[in-house]
Amino acid sequence: MTEKTKVNDIIMGLRDKGVIDLNEHDIIKLDSGTTDGLVYTFLENNIFKYVLKLDLPQQITFAEEFLHTYQNVSLLPKLFYTDPQKKFILYSYIAGTTHYNRGSKINWMTLLVKELLNQYEKYDQDASWGRLGGIPQKTWHDFNSCSLESAYVNIGDLLPNEDYFKVKLIAGRIATYEKQEVKYLLHGDTGVHNFVFQNHTLTGIIDPSPMVGPIIYDFTYAFCSSPDDLDLETLFSSLSFFKQVPIEKTRVIDEVILQLYTRIGICIKVHPHDLQDYLKAWKYWRVHMPS
Repeated sequence: MTEKTKVNDIIMGLRDKGVIDLNEHDIIKLDSGTTDGLVYTFLENNIFKYVLKLDLPQQITFAEEFLHTYQNVSLLPKLFYTDPQKKFILYSYIAGTTHYNRGSKINWMTLLVKELLNQYEKYDQDASWGRLGGIPQKTWHDFNSCSLESAYVNIGDLLPNEDYFKVKLIAGRIATYEKQEVKYLLHGDTGVHNFVFQNHTLTGIIDPSPMVGPIIYDFTYAFCSSPDDLDLETLFSSLSFFKQVPIEKTRVIDEVILQLYTRIGICIKVHPHDLQDYLKAWKYWRVHMPS
């Protein structure tokens, strides 16, 4: 069976079940970017309406769990249907473009906090830390340590070894909060590459990579996902809308430094065009590291 035949059969099945009602449709295969699996959009009367994603059953299960848990969050796609065999999932198309034309960071960070992060729900407190379906981590510190070591390998001699050891100290300091840490179900990939913007406004968040962790992770991941406005004013302005759990400013600074270091490690491999701007930002944040 060809790929197109498979998708056509899925469409016919969804139509027979009354899930979709397409009189005319075009199928457009999307470049799935950082997302595994195959992604298609359906047009109805020349308007994008649906997204069909085919993936491994485990990944479909995790995406369904996340979208179902946060079905009332307006920034997330609406879940229409999940295949009983977990071979595909159908959800709403969100108009706009990812990554670019995003407006000021303070504006989209504020929306992110208000519309998504403040809606996050507690997860099974006996669950392992880290990505659903990934390597189970006994502690959040274990997860951070894996990210830090991976970044250190990628960074090599681009930054002084001294910086790595200072960030390692910071990771240890963050670990002291762990006994009081609550596990939440997170999006897990809250970066501008998964943010949909229209008219310089955040209108949607796509492609969850669900994980179990503290809410501050998705916050600092988003903040560090673009090299613009990586300053204390933007950080604390957006943090002021945070309602879920109290977080000390000193801890947030530590979290940003750790996240920024790991971001530079990712940037070297995936987004080298942003590297120089991130290195400038690193000079700004280095002054807040232990002496």
